[in-house]
Amino acid sequence: MEVVEERQRARLWWPGVGGTGAVVLAALLATAGRYGYHRDELYFLRAGRELAFGYVDQPPLTPLLARVATVLFGDSLVGLRVASAIAAALVVVCAGLLAREFGGGRGAQLLAAAATGTSSYLLAVGHLLSTTTFDVLAWSLVSWLAVRALRDGGATWLLVGLAAGIGLQNKVLPAFLVGALLIGVLVAGPREVLRTPWPWLGGLLALLIWTPFLVWEARHGWPMLQLSSAIADGSSGTSASRWILVPYQLVIVSPLFVPIWGIGLWRLARDPALRRWRAFAVAWILLLVLFVATGGKPYYMVGLYPLLLAAGAGPVVDWAARGAQRVRRGVLVAAVALAAAVSALLFLPLMPATALPGSPIAAIDYDAGEQIGWPGFAATLARAADTLPPAERATAVVLTANYGEAGAVDHYGPALGLPPAYSGHNSYGEWGPPPASATVAIVVGYRPGVLSRWCGSVEPVARIDNGIGLDNDEQGAPVVVCRDLTASWAQLWPQIRRIG
Repeated sequence: MEVVEERQRARLWWPGVGGTGAVVLAALLATAGRYGYHRDELYFLRAGRELAFGYVDQPPLTPLLARVATVLFGDSLVGLRVASAIAAALVVVCAGLLAREFGGGRGAQLLAAAATGTSSYLLAVGHLLSTTTFDVLAWSLVSWLAVRALRDGGATWLLVGLAAGIGLQNKVLPAFLVGALLIGVLVAGPREVLRTPWPWLGGLLALLIWTPFLVWEARHGWPMLQLSSAIADGSSGTSASRWILVPYQLVIVSPLFVPIWGIGLWRLARDPALRRWRAFAVAWILLLVLFVATGGKPYYMVGLYPLLLAAGAGPVVDWAARGAQRVRRGVLVAAVALAAAVSALLFLPLMPATALPGSPIAAIDYDAGEQIGWPGFAATLARAADTLPPAERATAVVLTANYGEAGAVDHYGPALGLPPAYSGHNSYGEWGPPPASATVAIVVGYRPGVLSRWCGSVEPVARIDNGIGLDNDEQGAPVVVCRDLTASWAQLWPQIRRIG
């Protein structure tokens, strides 16, 4: 154990770990301007103009970052994504730091960083302004600081609480990580850390930071609970069958890296040298069972994989140094290189957008399609608005079925002369309804049968076409003119609002 403790206190190999993080950062920024805004990013831009302590579907951090990016960079897609690229690079550094804590030398630190940096999911979410990017960073920071706190105790627990609290202002998922770790410590130890005040003070700090959002949630009827139920029922574009969650863990990083994180999980569960951190193995199992049982999204556990890769990197590097070293090291380097190439091809916008229809990329990466066609979407609505008589045009509004569509109108509409956008979806429902003076609406995304409950006259005028034949969520959506409302917007709004 003395050898491990000594190696844990060795210096981080900054040239290797930091250099890997820098390469990831450069790759993400170099590709950030391709395709276009994602539907969630358009939503964050509007939410950033409606700053609050909470939103129907998220805490306030990511909309705040969207607002800051707009102030710093203006209307820049690359500028909007800078924070996510930096967060992804920091996750890579956290993996190297964790490998160091688990006794890994330079080779293990580099492998943990490289495997994390070339993982499919980190590239996918690091490419976009996404709550998940910062959630992965929060889990990685909490994991690294908790590893140190379980070893050293004391005020390090306050840093754990600080990281968890900030993470909770982005997503609620860090609460599950902290809860699972607490149960893991009770089950597998070291229980003596819970007899000191520091972990509890760290938890109190996290709760204090989280409190403004909790107060907002309570005042608005706990909409996040409704959202969780809707996600479990499959309402999200990234929802999947709960039974997919288990096999999904085999591909979430890369199939080539399963041996690394599998060894890491085994070490945390069984290796005497890592027994102080056995709670993480218990937490991984608990979270897997929990998210399967509750219908969580398959990627909810991705934030634990930098830690698992870090725990497994040392034995894998030791294996490569034994026997036929040249062959084994070649296999290891080839695996990382192949994983990097596949992850980049599938989850970075390297292919021209025109090559996406019918390609494996569009089938595997749902988010690729959600970055295509928004300027044309807004232009189609503008042409529909141009068909209205001047009197109707003066009081018309746009009503959309989801927040991405409304965000596109908010972003591209002013330059096209579009009326303001309204939607009942998630926080857009908080920002509605349209004014009573709006007697005509250009409506997109609803089936005519639904609209007939709200509109006495439903006139189809167009269909959305992204111009490349890509089958994304908006392709083929009907555009209609709604007249003769069956009730006022204020009376109809409870029917139009939805969380999902």
